Amino acid sequence: MIVVVAGVSGSGKTTVGTLLAARLGWTFADGDGFHPAANVARMRAGLPLTDADREPWLAALTAWMDQQTAAGQSAVLACSALRRAYRARLLDGRPAARMVFLLISRAEGETRLAARAGHFFPAALLDSQLETLEPPQPDENYGQRLLTLRADQDPEAIVSAIKDWLY
Repeated sequence: MIVVVAGVSGSGKTTVGTLLAARLGWTFADGDGFHPAANVARMRAGLPLTDADREPWLAALTAWMDQQTAAGQSAVLACSALRRAYRARLLDGRPAARMVFLLISRAEGETRLAARAGHFFPAALLDSQLETLEPPQPDENYGQRLLTLRADQDPEAIVSAIKDWLY
């Protein structure tokens, strides 16, 4: 099984994903590490990504997911999956994949990003992610394979809720 932990920057994807993977004994991968260097440079410069910019990133994510599945490995992947089409790309044709989408307020996202050091994604780009964001809708549950949670609670509580949902 692959569990994708998704949401805007600052929603806690990496924190929750890392904790979940540790609790399950699975591999963890951060989607930020799959961005081509040009994407990282764009974001570092404060420029938002376009759908075209995200294409090679999505291809790399899905290839990694498919490799893990083919190897019989369970894993957790953190990535934004901001648009419905991106979520479909990650989940369609992958019946063993699940997604947890973490929702966060603009104010909480700003607070978290302001406190984060050493990351290439500047807090100023949060607005562009929120503008791009298409929150999951009720008809987008992929046969109960997509769970939406508020990210403004303790990460351990979020991980417990995810584990309960998975099992």
